[in-house]
Amino acid sequence: MRDGVTPRAGALVLAVLALQLAFIASYIGAFHEPTPHRIPVAVAAPPEALDDLVGKLNRLPGEPLAARAAFSEDAARRMIDEREVYGAFVVSNTDATDRLIVASAGGASVATALEQIITPLEDAQERAFTTEDAKPALLGDARGLSGFYLALGWVVGGYLVALAVSMSKGARPANPHRAVIRLLALAVYAAVSGVCGALIAGSLFGALDGHFAQLWWFGALLVFASGCFTMALQAAFGFVGTGLTILLFVVLGNPSAGGAYPAPLLPAFWRAIGQWLPPGLGTEAIRGIVYFSGAGVQRAAIVLGGYALFGLIGTLLVAQIAQPRQIVITPGQSLVPAASRAPVTTSRP
Repeated sequence: MRDGVTPRAGALVLAVLALQLAFIASYIGAFHEPTPHRIPVAVAAPPEALDDLVGKLNRLPGEPLAARAAFSEDAARRMIDEREVYGAFVVSNTDATDRLIVASAGGASVATALEQIITPLEDAQERAFTTEDAKPALLGDARGLSGFYLALGWVVGGYLVALAVSMSKGARPANPHRAVIRLLALAVYAAVSGVCGALIAGSLFGALDGHFAQLWWFGALLVFASGCFTMALQAAFGFVGTGLTILLFVVLGNPSAGGAYPAPLLPAFWRAIGQWLPPGLGTEAIRGIVYFSGAGVQRAAIVLGGYALFGLIGTLLVAQIAQPRQIVITPGQSLVPAASRAPVTTSRP
């Protein structure tokens, strides 16, 4: 066995197997049974019925809704615009027809789930409702998924370029000077990647058109943050650092990003981590830029800035520790300690 597979290679094979199985478990675990859980929704109703209705919606079996009072329809719409809620339920005080206002651009599956939750409630009260999509996805952005794929592409580019750079003279920079050069190269790559991604999503396909400048700078930040974080892990842990990056960004980050199923439809674990990992941060921020006047972008930028700062400091620190120490030799000084010098013997012929 050792002639074909060394112990080190065998250990790497086992690590790859563990990563593969984690990938399968993460995706199936996140998507196998999407269930509404406390979907934020605004409720506008006549004052005398508002509190009772909010309480009733919050006490539904399984807690599918997290209802909050909105004292007017305009207030409910503002809450949608600011991404405080995924939809609004507006009860009429003049007839038996109510309205459900959704924002499919923020997650088409959540809009569908809201309709499915409200329908039996209205049927039980012998009332009807109409659905209004206040934030429909653009024609080129089917089901609002383009933002997810754009974010995913930027994150993948970030950690792949860090991997590519690490193949030049080792994953661990030999000194701070080399680390700075790699970080500057990553910054240039991030700027180019941001431009190209925004052009492809906007000008080429028209999926996310009209927001070139905002998408450019945010895409550059997302790529740089992902790449910096990867560089730090690779510098500190070598090949294992690459595995950790894939675990965080792909195995855990992609299914929790809110692409096909936004956070309120995911199991608790994926709901909790998605808002802190680059794929989820990117997906929600891009949707905020394109459809919600930048709502949520500031938080995403701050968290990604933390990833970038960690990567910068970590990479430079490891490079500083790893650089070989210079030994200054004064004239007449020997490199060999006196105690370890071998005695010199001479023999007479």
